[in-house]
Amino acid sequence: MSRKKEVGTIARSDDTRINGDITATTCRLIGVDGSQLGLFGIRDAQRVADEQGLDLVEIAPNAEPPVCRVMDYGKFKYQQAIKAKQARKNQSRVEVKEMKFRPKIDKGDYETKKGHVLRFLKKGARVKVTIMFRGREMAHPEQGLNVLDRLSEDLKPYATVDSAPKLEGRNMLMVLAPIKGAFDKVEAEDAAPEK
Repeated sequence: MSRKKEVGTIARSDDTRINGDITATTCRLIGVDGSQLGLFGIRDAQRVADEQGLDLVEIAPNAEPPVCRVMDYGKFKYQQAIKAKQARKNQSRVEVKEMKFRPKIDKGDYETKKGHVLRFLKKGARVKVTIMFRGREMAHPEQGLNVLDRLSEDLKPYATVDSAPKLEGRNMLMVLAPIKGAFDKVEAEDAAPEK
């Protein structure tokens, strides 16, 4: 007993009905070039698609009567996949970096960490600045607030405070977001020849 292999079936994950899956009796038919061909019975519309070696695809099932189009469904799905991939590729991902400070940070350490924060901002990442309190340091949260205020003031030309300083447990947090174009101005000034 030999089974006839069905040719031209396409595995579909969406609800689009094509060819024999279309349940309507009549449809408004659109040609390959996008021209309106008028009202057709489904069998006649299927014959038009078959003569051109293409698929009959139901594109507006809720319309009265449903709208069907003659197209190469495989090629259509491929182009949709390419567009979706391109959209994902162009999508910008916002990265959040974290830099930890202590309330009694030394000037040299502060400058080094400030340089790291600046580097993260230059790459377009948001920076979560954390002040870690230990033991009795919790009695003086204003010291941590002073460090965060100093940092936000030093980085004012490059970043805005996205999330104001707030105390969460033994940590004080603040989020900085880069200002678009801020580093372009700095690089242009650095590149300008001195007189």
